[in-house]
Amino acid sequence: MKIKIPEFSLVFLIGTSGSGKTTFARKHFKPTEILSSDFCRALVSDDETDQTVTHEAFEILHFIAAKRLARRKLTVVDATNVQAEARKSLLALAHRYHCLPLAIVLKTPSGICCERNRNRSDRNFGNSVILQQLRNLEQSLPWLKKEGFRKIYIMETPEKTDSVTIKRERLWNNRKSEHGPFDIIGDIHGCFDELTALMKKLGYEIREDTDSIVTPPGRKAVFLGDLVDRGPKIAPVLRMVMRMVESGSAFCVPGNHENRLMRKLSGKNVTVSHGLAESLEQLENEPQMFKDKIQKFIKRLTNHYVFDDGKLVVAHAGMKAGMQGRTSGRVRQFALCGETSGESDEYGLPVRHNWTVGYRGKATVVYGHTPIPDPEWLNGTINIDTGCVFGGKLTALRYPEREIVSVPAKQIYQEPVRKM
Repeated sequence: MKIKIPEFSLVFLIGTSGSGKTTFARKHFKPTEILSSDFCRALVSDDETDQTVTHEAFEILHFIAAKRLARRKLTVVDATNVQAEARKSLLALAHRYHCLPLAIVLKTPSGICCERNRNRSDRNFGNSVILQQLRNLEQSLPWLKKEGFRKIYIMETPEKTDSVTIKRERLWNNRKSEHGPFDIIGDIHGCFDELTALMKKLGYEIREDTDSIVTPPGRKAVFLGDLVDRGPKIAPVLRMVMRMVESGSAFCVPGNHENRLMRKLSGKNVTVSHGLAESLEQLENEPQMFKDKIQKFIKRLTNHYVFDDGKLVVAHAGMKAGMQGRTSGRVRQFALCGETSGESDEYGLPVRHNWTVGYRGKATVVYGHTPIPDPEWLNGTINIDTGCVFGGKLTALRYPEREIVSVPAKQIYQEPVRKM
């Protein structure tokens, strides 16, 4: 069995006493990555088997796990973890630190576990304890996915356990090895003419005869989402961006408008508002193959990227320091929509909190989502959505040069609901 473990995850080893968890952990993980309940008992009482200090031992284990997850360190919990209540508090830690929880279940037969414990001088409990743990394990298995585990691996024999290989995988948002230089482009909203003008101004050669784009040497484009809705040329914008991403000459993060378009195209019940009607109308006569391709493209987009050794973060609506390089539903929602109060203003639009006021992260964060007249720097963040579709400008930030490049909108394609 091959087990793929995200580089940042909370790994639960689940199994009865004697199932081989500790041996498995030592074989596949660094000593500093393993948090053992037995070792924590020994820290408290000098005795790994002292069940009277279990509560204190797990307080220590949770404390250390929280410190590691806060620093984005892979953490492995070596405990029986056969009861839902024991897993619940650790899963809450994974949720708090936007970390992927993963279960590795050693479902070793009870006879083997009992024999192993009989041969260990420090294990003086009877077989009944093992059998009860196994019953708890069997009851847990059908519920692990609903509890929130993203991946579940089950080994039912020692032979399968011994044959496991583990591969650590980089998170999709980890592009720290990409150092640029980048041309980061704000919300386009179907303004294709302005996009081509901006690309040419940035030094990209658009060859209309071959339908290809030649990038300036060494540079890559980064699109900040909201490619669609409201503007006049949705399909051409999508074709250009998809082509560049597929060729490796660009990155793209999704905006909230792409998310709604994808859900609508896939048959979900979505309210047609905020420009979605324009996108659907323009795509109506496009081949179904193209619309299917749009769905797949948007679905595969990563909600934010961390570039240049962690010095640059891009996301449609921004990204708090504590969420950067992590993955969870809350991280994705923040990347798409920012921080909202859950209320609507007098225009029917979400009331947004300005997360940049309190930002103290080390990375420069480039984002869009909220249209403004001119790009604004604040605490190492910059908003480059300058409302092209509302008659403003289409703006790019050249990184690392920190140079702003803009082209004016050809016209007002849609009146803004509220002033920029």
